Amino acid sequence: MSDMSALHRDGYLVLRDLLGPAARDRLRAELAPLLGPAGRDPFRSRHVRRAYGLLHNTRAVDPLIDDPRVLSLVDRLLLPNFLLSQLDVVEVGPGAPARSPAHDDRHYPVPRPRPALSVAASWALDGGSVLTVWPGSHRWADRPPTVPGVPLVLPAGGCALVLGTLWHGRPRQPSAPGLTVTAHYCEPWLRTREAFTLSPGREVARELSARARRMLGYSVHP
Repeated sequence: MSDMSALHRDGYLVLRDLLGPAARDRLRAELAPLLGPAGRDPFRSRHVRRAYGLLHNTRAVDPLIDDPRVLSLVDRLLLPNFLLSQLDVVEVGPGAPARSPAHDDRHYPVPRPRPALSVAASWALDGGSVLTVWPGSHRWADRPPTVPGVPLVLPAGGCALVLGTLWHGRPRQPSAPGLTVTAHYCEPWLRTREAFTLSPGREVARELSARARRMLGYSVHP
């Protein structure tokens, strides 16, 4: 089965072995100092640390936002000139409680069922990142799951693509922490979660690839 067929069937796809050990080590070293304190709000709990504004603070994540294999799939899911909506790093510590199911498109007031308006690409920097997914739930109407989900362990160096309409959550975190970098892409006519034309700003944008600059909003649509 092709990657696109699996995405359309299940609502998610795991791409393996995109980051080698050396690349993961470099990313961890760059991103660890950026992580804020745990427990900023109940959604994150005292076990979860998160950082935004990554493009303003490090160039280590640049290859992740325009990875050719990932974008070759996003190109077929969203309209041309789609945008980078948000880029963050999250560390989920051991013992973090389970997170209730939700879908990333829930903030957009467009009735379901419908095609996804966004796609998330979560890069696993270690082997401790776990999700709970409901395969096929991207085709559901506006109703939360009533049956148990399926655990999805992200392999170190892999990337999970999750459609914005897929119901997913997180089980209680096992003994090992999980560190992920997630790039959220959205349709070009939607408001992004981060204002990338304001931060990181034009000086940083000049250091990025032409494709990355377009995804930050330095482009015209349609």
